[in-house]
Amino acid sequence: MSESATRSALARLAADLEQLESQSQLRSLDHAEGVNLCSNDYLALSRDPRLKAAVVEALQGGAALASTGSRLLSGNDPAWESLEEEFAAFVGARGALFFSSGYAANLGLLSALLRPEDLVFSDSANHASLIDGIRLSRARKVVFPHLDLNFLEDRLADSRREHCEKFIVVESLFSMEGDRASLAEIAALAEKYGAALIVDEAHATGVLGPQGRGLVAEAGVREAVLASVHTCGKALASAGAFVAGSDILKRFLVNRARTFIFSTSPPPYMAHQIRAALRLARQADDRRARLFSLADALRARLKELGFDTGRSNSQIIPVMLGSNDSALRAAEALRRAGFAIRAIRPPTVAPGTARLRISFNAGLSETDCERLIQALAGATISPHAPALRVSAQSSG
Repeated sequence: MSESATRSALARLAADLEQLESQSQLRSLDHAEGVNLCSNDYLALSRDPRLKAAVVEALQGGAALASTGSRLLSGNDPAWESLEEEFAAFVGARGALFFSSGYAANLGLLSALLRPEDLVFSDSANHASLIDGIRLSRARKVVFPHLDLNFLEDRLADSRREHCEKFIVVESLFSMEGDRASLAEIAALAEKYGAALIVDEAHATGVLGPQGRGLVAEAGVREAVLASVHTCGKALASAGAFVAGSDILKRFLVNRARTFIFSTSPPPYMAHQIRAALRLARQADDRRARLFSLADALRARLKELGFDTGRSNSQIIPVMLGSNDSALRAAEALRRAGFAIRAIRPPTVAPGTARLRISFNAGLSETDCERLIQALAGATISPHAPALRVSAQSSG
């Protein structure tokens, strides 16, 4: 590339950044300092000494620091195959395949599975990885309003005359809304109209369902689900993700999912870490109970104070503020009060729905929650306020 072309390209990038900044959408990297309310470490396992010990034990036992290649080349360590079998049994599936991230899992699954002639029904609040996987597949899509099952059924009924494969794609627990899909009802619609069901369990794995198996297990619809996706970087305090389903699905993905085929396998010691986290999560009913006790109490207090928490009924609580500026000012005020929390803005959420996203974990204390309430109650949150103020008592 010539120097002039380089300057031109960089100027275009700079203009794009300036536009983002003018719309209060410019993002930057930062450290989460203070009481962490933006972490997905729902069971507070990320610093658990038992998990650290599992990694040390794996390394001392000879587990390699690097896989040295993709699973189809040199990276298929027996630890991964054993873990996939254990995870499949955990969620009640016949097979599971591990991907390097939840994003890679959704992208690989959907871009391999869907074809341009297929018809996909996708919830409007679905994660970007689901949206991008559908786009990459070039399948036709119907985006239905968030959890509007009447709208979904109407569109499914309209598609009856179409001779094509149909798919419904949803999250079980939505990452920005904090609400749960009615999987039993969606599975019934899928059965009625001949659609296959794909469920992203990223924020439910380890948290919801019996022993943390997810909402597919809780709803008893495993056999109705073609594929479920379970990330390990949230409640399981590790990294990567599983796609769970049938043996045929697993074999198909090994041959067709490009994000699996062309990615270097994670190091074998990580398989031991995930196995340890999975076994801890199975026994974490007390942590799950505490997590939801704290979240339910905070949500009730927020509503008493007049805050809009949307349809949340989980450990994820949005505080809906509307404008980007309001969300940014609120996040900054809470940062000054000693809380790590992020303003969530478009395009992550729809325009006009900027918010704070409070993400609970079982390691929080009642004192943390009370201080948060005081900080929010003492703040002036208005799109027209010149600044957001936090009362002295909430500054910790």
